[in-house]
Amino acid sequence: MEASHRYSVETPGERLDRFLAAKASGISRARAQKLIKQGFVHVNQMLYKPSYRLETGDVVSLTIPPPSAGELAPEPIPIKIIYEDNDLIVVDKPAGLAVHPGPGHPSHTLANAVLAYLPGISGGDPGRPGIVHRLDKDTSGLIIIARHPQAHENLAGQFKNRKVKKTYITLVKGHLSPAEGFIEAPIGRDRVHRQKMAVTDAQKGRSARTGYRVLEYVKGHTLLEVKTETGRTHQIRVHFAAIGYPVAGDATYGTPSPVISRQFLHAGKLIFKLPSTGKQVEFSSELSDDLKQALQLLKS
Repeated sequence: MEASHRYSVETPGERLDRFLAAKASGISRARAQKLIKQGFVHVNQMLYKPSYRLETGDVVSLTIPPPSAGELAPEPIPIKIIYEDNDLIVVDKPAGLAVHPGPGHPSHTLANAVLAYLPGISGGDPGRPGIVHRLDKDTSGLIIIARHPQAHENLAGQFKNRKVKKTYITLVKGHLSPAEGFIEAPIGRDRVHRQKMAVTDAQKGRSARTGYRVLEYVKGHTLLEVKTETGRTHQIRVHFAAIGYPVAGDATYGTPSPVISRQFLHAGKLIFKLPSTGKQVEFSSELSDDLKQALQLLKS
């Protein structure tokens, strides 16, 4: 459904595209230029170029068309931001929110929320601007969003060169022993179920290494601190399922749990360098309420 807006010009001399970006909520200058060129913007009921200089008393009319297939639209979804500067934001993502549109969730994602919060965001894939890395939809915790292409390139380089340190908290089924160790096994697409990942041979998968440390044994389960040295899709879930200790509540790689309705997996800590200064920073996030409740239920 199209939405229409009208704005009166009080100060002369401003470019049409700049005026629109300043007045219209959720409209970046780049998008304003695109809408003007596509004929969705009129000045006194006439079409002009983005560079047109406005005059006092002009009336600018904007019609926002419905998003076409594949076009990311801003959505005012509340997000918890724990850090923000001119280069990036760090978001504490809730479980149930996909990072970007995909099969089964074409909208209502973190990318839609970020586009509403930062209308001028750019860098990376236009369909998922600012997204440097991802978390599974049902994994909670910390994720970095770049605000512009230079920051995106810097952060993507840190991830590629394994300079970003990621720590997760997970609960697995069973009494895992030894209390500290590594799982090293390549991960690739499952041969039968193509939507799933699996441990596979080196020729058909990508190298993956997961370190862990036991925090606590809880009634047939083991609470772990996990550090991933690589960032493969579903890496933690696949690795622990492969050695016989699936993540609690992970119905895809294990079985449903009576105490938690989603996989017990939380991105609890991030260490990386700020793009502009090179200063190393560390951010932490407490377990979400549903995971705390799951632990309490097991202990009781």
